[in-house]
Amino acid sequence: MPLIYKDGVRDNNHPLNLMEHAEEIEVKVSRPPLYEVYMRMAEELAKRSTCARLQVGTVITDADLEHVVAIGYNGNARGFPNKCDSTEAGRCGCIHSEMNALVKGPGQIRDKVAFVTASPCVVCAKLMVQSNISYVFYREAYRNPAGLAVLEQGGLVALRYARWKDAWRD
Repeated sequence: MPLIYKDGVRDNNHPLNLMEHAEEIEVKVSRPPLYEVYMRMAEELAKRSTCARLQVGTVITDADLEHVVAIGYNGNARGFPNKCDSTEAGRCGCIHSEMNALVKGPGQIRDKVAFVTASPCVVCAKLMVQSNISYVFYREAYRNPAGLAVLEQGGLVALRYARWKDAWRD
């Protein structure tokens, strides 16, 4: 039986996005899919970032996309100055948004879903593997794609989610 992708994104194989149908049909999406809603929440969180080079936001949900279990954005440690420690790329001293979200989230929940405005670095990808994340949706690719390889090696599904980026913006 052909699969129907509820959000219209054929690469999105998250179980809640798939439907079996007797025949292949084109799905008309009339409102923002939850995947896009959470991605936009991550974009809003990124606006709180104090990193001078790259503002990143993260939203982590449960497997059913019903509960936000953690949020994060990149910046310096609590109580430290709201600025980077250095201007050197990769050494700014900011805690990454994924790290900030993961330290706040419940570790015992399985198959969590992460929505991040930039694909994770290697260390954040390893933390996601360790933290029971199963899917990572990201808006833009980070300058170094090595984190995506780590996610794949760890059995996580990573998907660039940009199909609806500009839809429903007005």
